[in-house]
Amino acid sequence: MATTMPLELEDRLPVANRVRFWIAFRRNKIALVGAAIVIVMGVAAIFASVIAPYDPVEPHYTDRLVPPSAQYWLGTDELGRDIFSRLLYGARISLVIGFVAQSVAITIGVVLGAISGWYGGWVDDLVMRLTEVFLAIPGLMFLIVWVTIFEPSPISLFLALGLISWPSDARMMRSQVLSIKEMDYITAAKAIGVRTPRILFQHVLPNAIAPMIVLGTLGIAGVILLESTLSFLGLGVQIPNPSWGTMVDVGRNYLPTGKWWYATFPGLIIMITVLGFNFLGDGLRDALDPTQYN
Repeated sequence: MATTMPLELEDRLPVANRVRFWIAFRRNKIALVGAAIVIVMGVAAIFASVIAPYDPVEPHYTDRLVPPSAQYWLGTDELGRDIFSRLLYGARISLVIGFVAQSVAITIGVVLGAISGWYGGWVDDLVMRLTEVFLAIPGLMFLIVWVTIFEPSPISLFLALGLISWPSDARMMRSQVLSIKEMDYITAAKAIGVRTPRILFQHVLPNAIAPMIVLGTLGIAGVILLESTLSFLGLGVQIPNPSWGTMVDVGRNYLPTGKWWYATFPGLIIMITVLGFNFLGDGLRDALDPTQYN
């Protein structure tokens, strides 16, 4: 007679896995630093209207290009706007674009990767050839053409950044599905007549989601960097909306005159934010790796 795992022990397994995950994550100091950076940036973006001492688009013509001081902590720009306030509001734009665009990429990648890995055959060939086509397109060139054709609005940026970012997600999802569908419990589910959608949603996706979370976290950093690059080129978030990339672009023109703070602080924020998401993604990858529990 086949034996089954006691219900109490089965219920404890997810709890034990979560405990092991948190222990492994907390031991990774770099991951904690990354999580702290992401949390601070998120809080700054959410409460920008409370934290910011000035309106980010209101000019103060008598205080143009003032260096960092007690009144203006990070100085002002060419119109006298407070750089600290603009960086806070710029965090909203960058983080929202990063999360939404990566959500679009993950959704497309998970759906196409799951279909490709599960059905195989000509479906797999078709999806993989499609991913190769997108991977062959230079990302920045695609984005420049896209925003040239369409107005560089937030929705347009969401779609463009999501469309150029999904192929790596699809390839990862496909590899996970190819591995999982050969497991004994998947074979047993097929044998007793469980429908394919139920197998995918209840058995395959929950076991394949961990690598996708890691890839999504790392992808947010890449999207933020791409958005900043587009704004630096004048093709991203449009003036007067505060954008880190735009601030670096305009501020670099004032570096020869000694106005170092204008471009330096936005550049540092971009670097710190990207590093934060990368550190967090690396930490999640290590903590979710089941081989470390052996």
